[in-house]
Amino acid sequence: MAEEKEMATKYDPGQTEEKWYKTWREKGYFKADSDPAKKPYSIVIPPPNVTGKLHLGHAWDTTMQDLLIRFKRMQGYDALYLPGMDHAGIATQAKVDAKLRKEGKSRYDLGREKFLEVAWEWKKEYADFIRKQWAKLGLSLDYSRERFTLDEGLSKAVRKVFVQLYEKGLIYRGAYIINWDPAARTALSDIEVIYKEIPGNLWHVNYPLSDGSGSIQIATTRPETMLGDTAIAVHPDDERYKDLVGKKAILPIVGREIPIIADSYVDRSFGTGAVKITPAHDPNDFEVGNRHNLPRILVIDEAGKMNENAGKYQGLDRDECRKQIVKDLEENGSLAYVEEHVHAVGHSERTGVVVEPILSTQWFVKMKPLAEASLKMQKTNDKVNFVPERFEGTYNHWMENIRDWCISRQLWWGHQIPAWYHKKTGEIYVGVEAPEDIENWKQDEDVLDTWFSSALWPFSTMGWPDEEAPDFKRYFPTNALVTGYDIIFFWVARMMFQSTQFTEKSPFHDVLIHGLVRDEQGRKMSKSLGNGIDPMDVIAKYGADALRYTLATGTTPGQDLTFQWSKVEANWNFANKIWNASRFVIMNLDGFTIDDVDMTGKKSVADRWILTRLNATIEKVTALYESYDFGEAGHYLYQFIWDDFCDWYIEMAKLPLYSEDEAAKAATKSVLTYVLDKILKLLHPIMPFITEEIWQHLPHQGKTIMRSDWPQAVLKWNDDHAATEMAILQNIIRSVRNIRAEKNVAPKKPIDILIKTESQENTEILEQNRYYLEKFCNPASLQIGTDIQAPEKAVSSVVSGADIYLPLAGLINLDEEIGRLGKELEKMNAEVDRVQKKLSNPRFVDKAPEQVVNAEREKEQDYLQKRDKIEARITELKA
Repeated sequence: MAEEKEMATKYDPGQTEEKWYKTWREKGYFKADSDPAKKPYSIVIPPPNVTGKLHLGHAWDTTMQDLLIRFKRMQGYDALYLPGMDHAGIATQAKVDAKLRKEGKSRYDLGREKFLEVAWEWKKEYADFIRKQWAKLGLSLDYSRERFTLDEGLSKAVRKVFVQLYEKGLIYRGAYIINWDPAARTALSDIEVIYKEIPGNLWHVNYPLSDGSGSIQIATTRPETMLGDTAIAVHPDDERYKDLVGKKAILPIVGREIPIIADSYVDRSFGTGAVKITPAHDPNDFEVGNRHNLPRILVIDEAGKMNENAGKYQGLDRDECRKQIVKDLEENGSLAYVEEHVHAVGHSERTGVVVEPILSTQWFVKMKPLAEASLKMQKTNDKVNFVPERFEGTYNHWMENIRDWCISRQLWWGHQIPAWYHKKTGEIYVGVEAPEDIENWKQDEDVLDTWFSSALWPFSTMGWPDEEAPDFKRYFPTNALVTGYDIIFFWVARMMFQSTQFTEKSPFHDVLIHGLVRDEQGRKMSKSLGNGIDPMDVIAKYGADALRYTLATGTTPGQDLTFQWSKVEANWNFANKIWNASRFVIMNLDGFTIDDVDMTGKKSVADRWILTRLNATIEKVTALYESYDFGEAGHYLYQFIWDDFCDWYIEMAKLPLYSEDEAAKAATKSVLTYVLDKILKLLHPIMPFITEEIWQHLPHQGKTIMRSDWPQAVLKWNDDHAATEMAILQNIIRSVRNIRAEKNVAPKKPIDILIKTESQENTEILEQNRYYLEKFCNPASLQIGTDIQAPEKAVSSVVSGADIYLPLAGLINLDEEIGRLGKELEKMNAEVDRVQKKLSNPRFVDKAPEQVVNAEREKEQDYLQKRDKIEARITELKA
């Protein structure tokens, strides 16, 4: 039963949300209970980085996850929503570095050990902050199982994976061209590089031939890398240069002789068809250099400055060097000409600086075998179902064209690579534990790419590599992953191939893909645009439920979401509508207890109709939640709650509630209690706080709505006849109200109403429910029958099953009424045209379910009858 006897006149989300979240956590309602009698259902939270505050994208993501968990928990599943956070190597180290700079220090002043102490303090501070935000959002996370990508259990999993991949020959160390971030001073993987179209120049430079017979012209966008050129390449089939292949050219400024080679990599149509080859600073040049045994000369260092191989340019920033070299080429006559050129330039996703491709010794994962195994898994019954399905194509395309993954990062914050080098012999030892004679070994100072540990998240959080771990055996594979389409490559794909490799299972059954949150102008939210919105600000203004409802129902799977304050305000109004309607119900229960709820009493047409509509809503919303169509589920609930329950049923329920008929009162209270209870449960996954607060005031036997049973449709209460009766009543009441509004006749002013029915059955329906018409239409007199004659001067309306006449003598303008009916006729013609086009389409008639086609045929007959009546009435008025 209720915790409090009276509901407040106004809903206070701040007070309510804090109270219930604290209660839920203290009572242990979020904990997965490992009950063997229940079927397990699990979701792991995509771990937010411990670098700052959660944004609207996080709020959207986690709202949908929490919706699923609350839904499944109420369906009787042993539901686990596992929380955790990501150490976010580059991003967190950059934040800690910035903090130290403000204090006038650097990480090198502290040394590795002290720096890591500061980083762990940072993690603790921001982890606490993130937990408070999770609480504000109402996430029903099992905090007893919280994980961190650098905790000991996950570190053990990371080391095991690294060692096993190394032993299988799938991890190797080698010198390759990698993407280098000069600001963070670390390697980046290919997908951590964002390409932007940048206006630049194409410099055409003449390289003199060493035999003095002329020169060969190349075109380059990066003159500063000339200093590392070791060849000029032309296409073997390019007639222009076939006589030059095998000769040597002199590198301008440097004066070094370099060979002219032929290689099919060269694009004859770009520039002059002759290209400079710089194997240490371009991935394609690196491959060409390997084929032709060219030396590799590195001229740019880790800070983006020219190194000792750059001669007189040593110490210059790469951009300054470019300017100086261009100036020197002009002065010595080597620069032929310059043309403007827009080209795609790689930028670091983390720091925003231009990425430098440099030759570096790094650790790599050989991706082809892992990708092939994962793609093979997608052809089995254990495949991951992408929602929407089209994103599987995105995943497949990337996996089919995958390149090896550079996994080493030149950082201190992260999983230090479990490789040691012998101080004397240079031998490499890779192991889960350090070598025994550790004093003779030095561990690799690099750490692993953040995504290496994140890729293990669905199973490492469950206790793997201990395959007997209770959580791993019970909750893995997880049921659903909810994430944005922007990290399919970063995270989804990596979890899939690592899970396939190490557990021989897909990591989740379904992956629900959503888009990005955009502002009202359709722009992606970003710091640079200053258009980001803090979800905590939204909650402070409108409450968590209004934000959750906005996010959960704002779009369809796979699409972007446009955030609008007006939508949040509208959903705040919806929450207040629910509160006020519930308060009315509860105030009128008058001590009604759970034992008083009796659904066997005699029911009015309104009772039978609302129970029929409730059944349809339960079935529809359940199916939509199951198929991840939360937007449609929310809209369906909104319509049922606002229109059917609040605007119609509650208004009709007031008649028996305010009457002297005790049996009718008791029956109505039972139906009100029953329907409101089910509404709150259906809405709880999206709006957990307000539903718990209201539910605690209703007669019930549970302790919390979140642990109550999910509603089931009771088929015996389906009553098609009640639905038909209500449709006639609603159409008549709406029509009378609309005419009153159009003619400016106050609702309180009694007017004569005549209703001509199509059949005796309809007459009986309306007579049996006459009190509803009298209550909501306020007639001075009310005539119902099949033989009603249309008065000469009356406003009329045609509804399914009846014609309505309101003789508003002195208020009606004949021409205006004919004009109004003309507009009605236009609308009806449009409806007839639409339905007939549909029914004349063979693809619809042949492929749509029979009941759908029959429903359209019934609509056609209804529209045709209405059109005939409107035409007849216009003819009468014109006579």
